[in-house]
This record gives sequence, C-alpha cells and structure tokens, in this order.
Amino acid sequence: MLKITNKDKIICIILKDNDWEEGLRFITPESLFLQVGTWWYKKGKKLDAHKHKDYERIVNRTMESIYVKKGAIKINLFDEDNYFLESLTIYEGDTAVFAYGGHGYEILSENTKILEFKNGPFIDVSKDKEKF
Repeated sequence: MLKITNKDKIICIILKDNDWEEGLRFITPESLFLQVGTWWYKKGKKLDAHKHKDYERIVNRTMESIYVKKGAIKINLFDEDNYFLESLTIYEGDTAVFAYGGHGYEILSENTKILEFKNGPFIDVSKDKEKF
C-alpha cells in the first residue's frame, strides 16, 4: 500500500491488487470523511445483518475513490495549491482513495472500466469542483 502525503495531509492512498490481507482491514484513518476497507474471508464466514443509523456528520469536502475493474489509468496528483506532485499508474484490481489536494486522470488502455465512489449528495459541478 502506498500513502502519498503533502504537508501532513493525505493526498492519495493506493491499494494494489496484491496488497490485500485476510480479514477486515481499513486502509483509511478513522478521521477521514470517506472510510475505505477491504474484506477477505474464507467461504462460510457470516457477517451480522445490520443497517446504518441516521447520524449527523459534518463533511466539508467531497472525497473520491476509484477501483480499476479493467484496464489502466495514469493519475496526476496535485497539492492543495494546485501544484503538481507526481504521476502514478494503477491497473486492473487496484484502488485509489483521494482525500486532499487535486487529481487528474488519463486513460491508458482501450475499454478501461472504472468504478467511482464519493460522498454525497451531489449538488453540481460548479459547487463541488475547482478545475485548473
């Protein structure tokens, strides 16, 4: 697992397909506004049925996570002042979690399929994104 930080803020966490560990493992700190974890259990494992209660949370920013189902993408990472930090490539089976700073993508493989997750509700692009 790779954690990229800048000025003590998490910019991105990369979980490669071969980084998984058995059991339940959260790859994000409890304090982040999006919790991302992995499950790896043997056949027959039962998890208690449950639902999540209403609980007011204050979230000041949209946080994004992507999973590469097929293909490859290049990720360009930026700090909170929009300055370029680094580029990295993730492939099928890999996950990226973005917290602070900025990010941009370039699709590297034909027919790349990405699954994206972010906290909501979605308002509109002009309120949620600052393009640079």
